[in-house]
Amino acid sequence: MATDLRFLIVDDFSTMRRIVRNLLKESGYSDAEEAEDGVAALQKLRNGHFDFVVSDINMPNMNGFQLLGEIKSDEKLKHLPVLMVTAEARKEDIVAAAQGGAAGYIVKPFTKATLEEKLVHILKKNGLIPA
Repeated sequence: MATDLRFLIVDDFSTMRRIVRNLLKESGYSDAEEAEDGVAALQKLRNGHFDFVVSDINMPNMNGFQLLGEIKSDEKLKHLPVLMVTAEARKEDIVAAAQGGAAGYIVKPFTKATLEEKLVHILKKNGLIPA
């Protein structure tokens, strides 16, 4: 189910960005860019065109929650679905992600199936792929 959606993968750990990029590619989504933190991500989002953001929560400079807040308060970006990714399954993080407007939340390590399932659900919900 390949699509021409453009993803931005945000994580301070390059190996994790590569893993997410490869999982997206295996799922048919080959158009992805990377950013090492929220500051770099925001710059790319404001200067380019993206359809979906996959962001880590714990990052230096600007964390995932701060990035989510910036995206959701920006008229040009607030429509973007944001999938939050973290190593910690803390209830308060899940609640904060949902309250901040995140489209979904997954905990590392995750499988291709888990990522795909979340993506498809979010993409359908947002009308980016047929339901």
